[in-house]
Amino acid sequence: MKISTKGRYGLRSMIDLAVYATERPVKLSAVAARQGISLNYLEYVFSLLKKSGLVLSVKGPNGGYSLAKAPEEITIGQVLHALEGTIDIADELSGTASDQRTALQQCLHETVWDRMNQALQALVDSRTLRDMADHYRESNQIGDGQFYI
Repeated sequence: MKISTKGRYGLRSMIDLAVYATERPVKLSAVAARQGISLNYLEYVFSLLKKSGLVLSVKGPNGGYSLAKAPEEITIGQVLHALEGTIDIADELSGTASDQRTALQQCLHETVWDRMNQALQALVDSRTLRDMADHYRESNQIGDGQFYI
């Protein structure tokens, strides 16, 4: 299993929104510049994220994108599923009728691939955009955009 460019760029961009979100929508050109991603490609990725209900778009000169929910309510798994579909470590048995599987295929499926898929799913479903944004801020000493007196 390999996460595609679409999945990687989409996840990075969603974390970027969580890090740099303000009261106003974030311009996609700003996300593209910060992340070093083509604006055209990012527009395609965000069209998929919008269809999945993960982002909202506002048109016009003050427009842009914002998260559809609070960052703590959006998991990495939701973003990846919106962009990648099903995430499987090994899909050796997908589409194979159970009576056509070899005993070794079935053994690997039950003892390795299924468990790896479950562990991966648990990981991506337990990490939110808030978790990732907080980690990014801590490791890069980025504030929350607020000035305190």
